[in-house]
Amino acid sequence: MTDDSNPQAIVDQEHLKLLSIFYMVSAGLSAFYSFIGLAYAMMGLLFIEISSKLRNTGGRNNAAPPAALGWILGGFGLAFFLILVALAALKLRTAFCIKGRKSRALCLATAVISCLEIPYGTLLGVFTFLVLDRASVRSEFAKPPAR
Repeated sequence: MTDDSNPQAIVDQEHLKLLSIFYMVSAGLSAFYSFIGLAYAMMGLLFIEISSKLRNTGGRNNAAPPAALGWILGGFGLAFFLILVALAALKLRTAFCIKGRKSRALCLATAVISCLEIPYGTLLGVFTFLVLDRASVRSEFAKPPAR
C-alpha cells in the first residue's frame, strides 16, 4: 500500500498505474494490427490458388501470378502476424507485471522493444525507463509480493 503522507509515493503509484494502462492499450493495438499480417497471408494463399487454377485450365502462364509470390506473401504475412501477437502478449504480461510490481527486468526489456515502435512506442519506452529508474520505484519492485 502507499504512504499517503509521502507525495513521491503517490506520484509513483499514479505513474505506474498509467504505465500499466498504456501497456494494455499498446498490447491491444499490436493485436489489432496483427490482422494485417493475416490479410497478407490470405492474399498469398489466393495468389497460389489462382496460379494453380490458371495453369491447370490451360490459361496463359504469363497471366497467372507466380506461385512463388504467393509463398513469399503468405510467409511474410504469417511471420508478421506471429511477431505482433507475441509482442501483444509480451506487452500484456508487462502491464500485469507493472501492476503487481513484479519482474522489473521484463518491464525494462519490453520498454527497449517498445522504443522501436516510433513514435508512440518510443514515448512509452522512454517513460517506462524514467519511471522504473527511480529509487522509490525500484524499492517497490524489490518488495516481496503480498499474500
